[in-house]
Amino acid sequence: MTLQDGSRSNTGIATAPVAPTRPSQQEKPTTQRGWRTRGALVAAARELFEEKGFRDTRISDIAERSGTSYGTFYHYFETKDDVLHELFSVVAGEMFTASQTTGTVGDDAITKIEAANRQYFNAAARNARLIAVIDEMAIRDDQFRTLKLQIRDLFLRRNEAGIRHLQRTGDVDPSLDPTIAAAALGGMIESFTQMWFIHGVRFDEEAAITTLTRLWSQALGLK
Repeated sequence: MTLQDGSRSNTGIATAPVAPTRPSQQEKPTTQRGWRTRGALVAAARELFEEKGFRDTRISDIAERSGTSYGTFYHYFETKDDVLHELFSVVAGEMFTASQTTGTVGDDAITKIEAANRQYFNAAARNARLIAVIDEMAIRDDQFRTLKLQIRDLFLRRNEAGIRHLQRTGDVDPSLDPTIAAAALGGMIESFTQMWFIHGVRFDEEAAITTLTRLWSQALGLK
């Protein structure tokens, strides 16, 4: 969830997370057929990573599931790490976008927090199993850990910008440390959705969103 002030670029458009390009990644396709084949490989890899885990998935499994060949995989990717890296970027972008409120949401901060929580919950539910794979790799692999922290930092910086905005408007105590508050409140939502959608600790959805929104709002002192 993000309390959006809008962390934005100089053009006024919210900045989405973009993962660093892996130098080992093969060139992108130049034909529609090539894009379809590459897309089939990525979709098959995602299914298998979610079903079997990253380490137990073989490149031959991905080729078989996608209806292609072993050699075809290497035409588009050098390693299965490259595929996970791409999936990581896609999921992070979706989660980042989902945490933004739209122009149809009311102007008050609490309404925006509730709307962003709801959108984030929906995105987390769709991507929970792959997020679990990514989290496992982030623990084991420095490259994925660095990428996860870089993307997480984008969420936290935007949360921080939102809190600073509310401090400037007089809605939040100016003595509150916005960096720590953003990390603590963002971590609450992240941990809660992981326990729910990855580990199966379930609650009533409406009650959960309402409660988390109240905790966010009360922590910031919003009326």
